[in-house]
Amino acid sequence: MAKRTLPVSLLLFSLATCKDNVAPDPGTHHERGPNPQSVSVLTQHNDNTRAGWNANETALTTSNVNVQKFGALFTLPVDDQVYAQPLVVGHVAIAGGEHNVVYVATVNNSVYAFDGDDGTLYWQKSFTASGMRPPTRADMTGACGGQYHDFSGNIGIVGTPVIDSASGTMYFVSRSTTGTSFVQHLHAVSIIDGSEVAGGPRQITATYSGIGAGTVNGVITFDALRQNQRQGLTLVDGTVFVSFSSHCDWGPYHGWVLGYDATTLQQDVVYNDTPNGYAGGMWESGMGMAADADGSLYVIAGNGTVGDAGDPTNLTNRGESALKLTRSGSTLQVASYFTPYNFQYLNDNDIDYGGMGAFLIPGSSYFLTGGKDGNLYLLNKDAMGGYQPASNQVQQVVPLGSAANLHCQPAFYRGSAKEFAYVWPENAPLRAIPFDRGSNLLVYSSQVVSIPGPVGQSGAVLSVSSNGSADSSAILWASYPTSGDASHEVTPGILRAFAANDVTKELWNNKQNAQRDAAGNFAKFSSPTIANGHVYLPTFSNRVVVYGLL
Repeated sequence: MAKRTLPVSLLLFSLATCKDNVAPDPGTHHERGPNPQSVSVLTQHNDNTRAGWNANETALTTSNVNVQKFGALFTLPVDDQVYAQPLVVGHVAIAGGEHNVVYVATVNNSVYAFDGDDGTLYWQKSFTASGMRPPTRADMTGACGGQYHDFSGNIGIVGTPVIDSASGTMYFVSRSTTGTSFVQHLHAVSIIDGSEVAGGPRQITATYSGIGAGTVNGVITFDALRQNQRQGLTLVDGTVFVSFSSHCDWGPYHGWVLGYDATTLQQDVVYNDTPNGYAGGMWESGMGMAADADGSLYVIAGNGTVGDAGDPTNLTNRGESALKLTRSGSTLQVASYFTPYNFQYLNDNDIDYGGMGAFLIPGSSYFLTGGKDGNLYLLNKDAMGGYQPASNQVQQVVPLGSAANLHCQPAFYRGSAKEFAYVWPENAPLRAIPFDRGSNLLVYSSQVVSIPGPVGQSGAVLSVSSNGSADSSAILWASYPTSGDASHEVTPGILRAFAANDVTKELWNNKQNAQRDAAGNFAKFSSPTIANGHVYLPTFSNRVVVYGLL
């Protein structure tokens, strides 16, 4: 299908600067003048590179993001935890005018549409299947030997939705159960009123030929109970792609990628990354699959079978691997891949590749990936390196240390003279690592190291905002847990802002004036969204807190 363009009525970029306004108490509705910005964030981490960078932020700067001028403006109350990143559409024709609208999904299968500038609720709907309820942690009876704590309650909408601004449609996956029967549905809803469109919802089912885990007569069938829809959805050339991992490696499961026509929700693509093996789930700390201008998909398959029939280079089973996937009829083919030379050790010890989110470095041919082994792997996206038994033949391996377990979401910024990849794993400090376009390498020897941060088994989720390459406007935003183990508990969180060009300079955090700015519990693997002079921080305290200029 032809690529879709963004209509002016839905997405207009303005170079004007937002005016300061007096902030009311957080949590109250407030009136503000028209916002001269109308930038949209339509997918997880801003665009299909997954670099997490909004380069069209004209209001927030390194000089006005401080405790005197910046803080909590209002909150968006919702009915449950927010695992999905909030999305924003600029200039939506709604409620008799044009407004910036923020969309929030919860694990209770609810979706909300709020005014992004004053918090007005435009609509809220539940997408639990009729006669059913959202699954809960207690339903995952075989996960972690019955001691499953990766979720604390409901497991409804988890993966970040994606919005097609051309049609005004939002796509997401809900999960429902009776307690014995489990279903997942792909929804396509109008961003104006939440009504189902494109023939939705579509129950998610799939089969794939193979002799791997769970096969029956040479056919593997998608399991709506065991398959965890964790990554953000990806919209490419009129196809909505949905990927799946597992709940605590509760098998049998596989890594699936399913593609649906965005107009009809007909299933067009079915791919299984371990059809003659097991596992290979795709999750990347909740970041979505990346995609390039040609429509190729980039994703990491976690622990699972590598190769087939004794050949670790066989493309049939590609657990523990970075994958470049291209469309081939009704399935995907592996156009390039990388598997660490010590994949068997990683697999045997649950040190799987792909624990960290991965992104395409903007304007380059390179794909930055990472794993639980504490290594960053920089790959040429078109020639990733394959598998070599004695060494990793990739563009670069950057060791951050075994303590850096890399359950985190990295980000990227390209400034006037320097550009950085940012990563903040648990039990390690924040790092800004320069990327050199002459050598196409990360200059680890020149990294800038900031403060220590997250503990436990959940690192920071990062986003960047700037007005183009103006370093005085470039801000790195970091959300992370302040105590406990956020991987298995609900823990308090913090939001920090740093000068992106020098991360040793902290500009602000929401504990400096806690009475005004504190947000509540950390939202695991759900990064802050920065758009139109506001920072939308998801939480596990049944709200999104909205920050901006006071």
